[in-house]
Amino acid sequence: PSLRMWKLRPRAACWALSRASPGAVAGPPEGSATCVDLQLQTCSDVTYNRTAFPTLLPHRSREAVESSSEYILLSVLHHLLEGQCNPDLRLLGCAVLAPRCEGGRVRRPCRHVCGALREACQPAFDAIDMAWPYFLDCGRYFSGPEEGCYDPLEKLRGGLDIEEALPSGHPPTFIQFTHHSYAQMVRVLRRTAARCAHISKTYSIGRSFDGRDLLVIEFSSRPGQHELMEPEVKLIGNIHGNEVAGREMLIYLAQYLCSEYLLGSPRIQRLLNTTRVHLLPSMNPDGYEVAAAEGAGYNGWTSGRQNYYTLTVSSSPPTHPGQVAPETKAIMKWMRTIPFVLSHPQEEKMFSPTPDEKMFKLLARAYADVHPMMMDRSENRCGGNFLKRGSIINGADWYSFTGGMSDFNYLHSNCFEITVELGCMKFPPEEALYTIWQHNKEPLLNFMEMVHRGIKGMVMDKFGKPVKNARILVKGIRHDITTAPDGDYWRLLPPGAHIVIAQAPGYSKVIKKVIIPARMKRAGRVDFILQPLRTGPQKFLPGSRRGGLGGEPQEPDEEPLGARRQPTTGGSKPWWWSYFTSLGQHQPRWLLKY
Repeated sequence: PSLRMWKLRPRAACWALSRASPGAVAGPPEGSATCVDLQLQTCSDVTYNRTAFPTLLPHRSREAVESSSEYILLSVLHHLLEGQCNPDLRLLGCAVLAPRCEGGRVRRPCRHVCGALREACQPAFDAIDMAWPYFLDCGRYFSGPEEGCYDPLEKLRGGLDIEEALPSGHPPTFIQFTHHSYAQMVRVLRRTAARCAHISKTYSIGRSFDGRDLLVIEFSSRPGQHELMEPEVKLIGNIHGNEVAGREMLIYLAQYLCSEYLLGSPRIQRLLNTTRVHLLPSMNPDGYEVAAAEGAGYNGWTSGRQNYYTLTVSSSPPTHPGQVAPETKAIMKWMRTIPFVLSHPQEEKMFSPTPDEKMFKLLARAYADVHPMMMDRSENRCGGNFLKRGSIINGADWYSFTGGMSDFNYLHSNCFEITVELGCMKFPPEEALYTIWQHNKEPLLNFMEMVHRGIKGMVMDKFGKPVKNARILVKGIRHDITTAPDGDYWRLLPPGAHIVIAQAPGYSKVIKKVIIPARMKRAGRVDFILQPLRTGPQKFLPGSRRGGLGGEPQEPDEEPLGARRQPTTGGSKPWWWSYFTSLGQHQPRWLLKY
């Protein structure tokens, strides 16, 4: 195994008419229904296989459903909402367009399921200026439990609520060093969070293309909240679906942190009382399922590597530029929501150092230097010789590509990320997992503790009010970071003397000299009090927002996520209307708000 840091790279058919309309009075077929096979491709993964015509809208045949604007909307909704609420909305819509039929009767979907989904997904529709689809009217096409309704989203839980008992005779602290399916992973994380409810919780940052939650388990003295001056660390595994060691290591780490905290370990208690830790064991749960189907030790280099979105996007309907996978979208949103300081994902040659090259090397060595295999004297491992480099390497000096997650962390947030390659075998056999854990437990802890290196502090005005988005610059390092909404900041820095500057629009800049001793393991506190400018324009140091101290031309800020989703003006149609232009006069005007 070897450890690498990632490089810094520059950014550079005709459809027939719908028979239904929002004004139609629709209802379920009365009396007995004739159940027929469900043959709608968009609804092929529902939990039943028989439907009936006419439908709840009503459409009188499969052809009528397939040519309807409602069905077309379901087929493209995951693109329009960029993966949000997918496949929940599609499955809910299918329950109306292709109602469940069993025993000669039609069953309606449950009203409470519709209501909960509308509450969760309405903001996504508002963001693209789209009205809630009329056929998802919870009071019109849905029913209650007393009427024999069913949950059309039950398949998404996939047995996640079924608790697995630990092997008899083992304490709650017992860790099973096995491979975990998606359902097993979710159960372990939720059980762990329940055991340590005072310091832990689980939350989802979004859904995969195939509808699996991207589940995170968090550890903190106040889970669910950012605490002032407490740094945030995220560890991500299973970016490539067939590279599974990182996934298992983070599942084991979650259980280990919980158990050791409860057992009173001073080191773990100190770590979790001063750091907010987020573990995302699987960023690519869809790809994992593909790889796991082949089995440990038999997986190829490409099976399951990509996510499902990447594999299918070429056959998807035409869409707008800048389309991103839902997993990628979720990670980007996550990184912009939480002020992460440190991260690592477990996963042509051109040396491409960042301005913080010294700090990145320290972070990499914090992992590699305590890893027995990374410091092994063997000359060749995994097809390369990294011993002379100290078992670390600049990522671009190994192989180059554009648009990596580490680049996004560094360029668009305050977060420093390194990548850890955990071994030569992508899907190791189960008997190897315990040894891999023993090799990586100490490096993982050592790496997380590195978040406390450098300096931290508050930026305030003369009245003690926090100044958010103030810039913290370090002379000689052309990369600045910004303060969080509460005015706190964290700046990872190597030992030595540094000139640190704080500045914000409307205030005069403040300059301080900071000396960080080589053996200092806790971040030194450096606060800044900014005075308002009296006269004249603010004089900023040259450089872009992420450019730090330097003379490069100002680079425009990236368009915020969702910027293209703002309501339209002047009577023009929203950008998504082009999906329905082929329908002519039967376009779904019920989606328009104005």
